[in-house]
Amino acid sequence: MAALVRPDDNRMIAGVCAGLARRFGVSANTMRAIFLISCLLPGPQFLIYIVLWIMLPDERKVHRAGNW
Repeated sequence: MAALVRPDDNRMIAGVCAGLARRFGVSANTMRAIFLISCLLPGPQFLIYIVLWIMLPDERKVHRAGNW
């Protein structure tokens, strides 16, 4: 499995869905569709997205720091 980071490529907003898709081996568009469908259900989906945006490291910074 790939590291859980926000990738440089395939971003739409912050790269959270692209990072999760890479981690779990699905396409980024599939992960985005899952997120959009989940937004129709009650729950804190947007808050989780914002928290992941803040908590997940940016691939550029991780790669530059040599921690990857």
